[in-house]
Amino acid sequence: MLAQLFIQNIAVIERASIDLDRGFTVLTGETGAGKSIIIDAIHAVLGERTSKELVRTGTDAASVSALFTGLEPDVVQMLEDLSVPAEEDNSLLIQRDIRLTGRSACKMNGAPATVSMLKQVAPRLISIHGQHESYELLSPEVHMDYIDSFARVEKLREEYQESYHRLRKLQRELEDLDTDEGEKARQLDLLRYQVDEIEAAQVQPGEQERLAQEREAIRNSEKIASSVELSKALLAGDEERGGILADLAQAASEMEKAAAFLPEAGEAAQKLREASYLLEDADSALHGLSVDFDPSALDAIEERLDVLYRLGMKYGGSEEKILEYLAGCQEKLHAIEFSDEERARLEGEYEKEKGRAIALAKELSQKRKDASGKFMAAVKKELAFLNMPGIEFVTEIQRVPLHTGGCDKLQFLVSANKGEPAKPLSKIASGGELSRIMLAVKTVLSGMDKIDTLIFDEVDTGISGSAANRVGEKLKQVSHNRQVLCITHLAQIAAMADNHLFISKHTEKNRTFTKVEPLDLEGRKQELARIISGEDVTDLQLKMAEEMLQKP
Repeated sequence: MLAQLFIQNIAVIERASIDLDRGFTVLTGETGAGKSIIIDAIHAVLGERTSKELVRTGTDAASVSALFTGLEPDVVQMLEDLSVPAEEDNSLLIQRDIRLTGRSACKMNGAPATVSMLKQVAPRLISIHGQHESYELLSPEVHMDYIDSFARVEKLREEYQESYHRLRKLQRELEDLDTDEGEKARQLDLLRYQVDEIEAAQVQPGEQERLAQEREAIRNSEKIASSVELSKALLAGDEERGGILADLAQAASEMEKAAAFLPEAGEAAQKLREASYLLEDADSALHGLSVDFDPSALDAIEERLDVLYRLGMKYGGSEEKILEYLAGCQEKLHAIEFSDEERARLEGEYEKEKGRAIALAKELSQKRKDASGKFMAAVKKELAFLNMPGIEFVTEIQRVPLHTGGCDKLQFLVSANKGEPAKPLSKIASGGELSRIMLAVKTVLSGMDKIDTLIFDEVDTGISGSAANRVGEKLKQVSHNRQVLCITHLAQIAAMADNHLFISKHTEKNRTFTKVEPLDLEGRKQELARIISGEDVTDLQLKMAEEMLQKP
């Protein structure tokens, strides 16, 4: 569960440390106090995209950390697979810093992590249900995801999608072969010309660099020869002067004589002798240098470099790129020249893959149909509890051509009144109905996973009276074996909570600050009375709040 949330410099929250318990926890407060910011902070620590506008004005960085305890074994294994350091108590501390300048940073149990890693782990830790998700119900695309999740066909769907993508790839390759004969002839002419041109040049990797060096050597041959000859003369001497070699050898001999009487001179004698040997090696290397350059070779080098330059401009710059282009041309040429054989091969693979994709799609479709009835019955049961007893909730499944989701077109249909035909949600559902339908759907789906923490962000939108009571009872019921956090504006729901956090804001020195504090019994009475009245709290409203809190 989410045991602690620490927020620093996020919007109007300068600093808040929130301890959370199991069971049903509500968060209340006046509009604009910062309730949505807490949800934004949780989204951030779970790897969602964040805006630097979240950073509190006047600061250059913000941070959020969340401590999760009692992790399920599959989550522990996932962390191990991600090389996240393990804690003995099976806890996980996620930290995320958001900086105005430079890169933001993430950590998991103190080790550096990536946003991608957070996103992998997040679905196993928390499920957040907000108003926008209720409106997602209006989109049929998500309905199939719900049914697939209920039917536990994720692996089968993934297997089908892999087959479908291979099928589409083979289809595109076949379409590429089905060019008209005139276009095919033009491609053949161009490819043959390009292959012949590159092959005739006999391009060798590293050739341009080697030729460029040879060209520079020829262009500077006089300087090279002069430097080499001068170096030889300095080392070995000439008619006018002795050389360094002779002088150094003599110096080494003299110091060796001195060392016979002065041991301290031995090191100097040794170094002089070593230097003498090194210079003799250098002299040998100088005499081995070839400084005879053929100026006539310059024209041939220039011509060859020009050929390589023109080929590079056309086919990719370096010799390696030119040869890669040649290989690609040869492959395309072979494919066109042997297109009939290639087509036969691709058609065989296509038909085989098509059969496999259809079989997987049909299996997927059947499992959806089998699960659909059970899912609808479970959702209708939840809706009846949520004061929507007469609602008809059905799944419409139509067979369609293969697509990424299979061979089905699936959507939920609803009839809120007896005798009325079921229609798409977008045509009949109100905001309050959508909220309850989403709560019912999520309640049913929550029984299919092991997520320990559920967060409901204003799931009470558009409801009141007995419907609000039922929503509160449902949240309380779900919290019996999970941690449930709920942001609410309704006193009926807040009264049913095990724990109550109050979010308030105040102004100090022209700055806004938000505070999150747990409420005791008296504080809860005051807050419920405020929610009921909206303004000044009266004794009657306090009495009503007390009665609400005393209900079992």
